[in-house]
Amino acid sequence: MMNVKFVNEFKEFAMRGNVVDLAVGVIIGGAFGKIVTSLVNDMIMPPIGYLLGEVDFRDLQITLGKETAGDAAPAVIRYGEFINTILDFMIVAFCIFLLVKGINALRRKKEAPPAAKAEPTEKECPYCMSQVPVKATRCKHCTSQLETAANG
Repeated sequence: MMNVKFVNEFKEFAMRGNVVDLAVGVIIGGAFGKIVTSLVNDMIMPPIGYLLGEVDFRDLQITLGKETAGDAAPAVIRYGEFINTILDFMIVAFCIFLLVKGINALRRKKEAPPAAKAEPTEKECPYCMSQVPVKATRCKHCTSQLETAANG
């Protein structure tokens, strides 16, 4: 029988935000991979094959050895499938590049340093509450003696 503490630790681990985010990312990534594979195999490669003399890239292969009448199939190098896989990778990599580039652009906008605040040019007289220049030593309204920044 499983220890209750162990089950609770596992539940806490599995329900962490980054674990769930990773799971969602993997699932969406797998679905995106299927879309890209279909795009390459069904939309991009047929026109390229047609332009190259009605070649189906999935059928491009080099057979090693001779075919026999028995059950043993000869070894083959399926370079057409390899070309499709390379195109899949290039499309996925390009999409991820665009996604990361967009996220980085948003972060730069968000993390832009705030505009430097200008030093105040006026301060409030503690006696009459009027605004006076920061460097003033006497209030121009009530003539009270003011503390300056140098005086503390």
